[in-house]
Amino acid sequence: MTKFKNIITGISVVAITFAQAQIKPLDATLSNYQYPFEVHFKDLNSQKQNLKMAYMDVRPQKSNGKTVMLLHGKNFNGAYWEKTAKYLSAQGFRVIIPDQIGFGKSSKPQSYQFSFAQLASNTKAILDDLKIEKIIVLGHSMGGMVATRFTLMYPETVEKLILENPIGLEDYKTLAKYQTVDEAYQSELKNTAESYKNYQLKFYYDNKWKSEYQPWLDLIAGWTLHKDYPQVAWNAALTSDIIFNQPVVYEFKNIKMPTLLIIGTRDRTAIGKDRAPKEVQQTMGQYQELGKKTQQQIAGSKLVELENVGHLPHIEVYDKFWNALYSFIK
Repeated sequence: MTKFKNIITGISVVAITFAQAQIKPLDATLSNYQYPFEVHFKDLNSQKQNLKMAYMDVRPQKSNGKTVMLLHGKNFNGAYWEKTAKYLSAQGFRVIIPDQIGFGKSSKPQSYQFSFAQLASNTKAILDDLKIEKIIVLGHSMGGMVATRFTLMYPETVEKLILENPIGLEDYKTLAKYQTVDEAYQSELKNTAESYKNYQLKFYYDNKWKSEYQPWLDLIAGWTLHKDYPQVAWNAALTSDIIFNQPVVYEFKNIKMPTLLIIGTRDRTAIGKDRAPKEVQQTMGQYQELGKKTQQQIAGSKLVELENVGHLPHIEVYDKFWNALYSFIK
């Protein structure tokens, strides 16, 4: 039996090593990674720095006059919206997909006062350049916090708001111990392809891996193999800090436009959970409860719960995600 276990363990190690060998090193701005649509750049003079903010502008063959903006999560970039953008475009929607500063193909500044308000302001600058006055906003994960702040800052611009498994449905700083930016940076530096995959398996996919998940692992895992990774890790630490310290949960009651919550109920994502007391950890990230609680705070909002679905509905169960989204915006 021991010999058999050793053989299985050896096979697993070889499989992991092979998978890691297929992951290509990626520089800080993903210059050698091709996005699914043409990438444009907005030049930002922000906080005494010249920065570049990447975005995709997907225009339909036959427009219905509506524009949807898709906002990515912390461990992602605009590329993972490919299928969503294609479906929306086929229905006549124009689709804007930004990479926030510090993410994807956008600049990774060494010194930047990150805030959700700043990210929202940067994003609005793209829309102003494109002369887009009305949009439907969809935010996933951290993108849900950006979308919430954007909506509160620019209510005249937002026709409808969709939050897909957003983080920030609870105030993490009241539940977990604070982690300094320096401590967060040291933690980010320890990330590997294997640790990222283990995290995604646990929190996103219920320990069931499929080949279609691999591209979204490769993008962040590839960074860990490149000499630029400290720069990426530093930006990741800075943005972790604003998630922890800039809650939006107390302002959901101020959202007035039609809002849809798409919630995978198996999701247990919670920032700082590992730093909370054990008895508190069990109460954090309970999306089957947080979705209902948030719906009650946003007057007139609609909640679509996806049973036994994790943090990434638009990747894990696309058809269910699409049906919920399209029925709300068509």
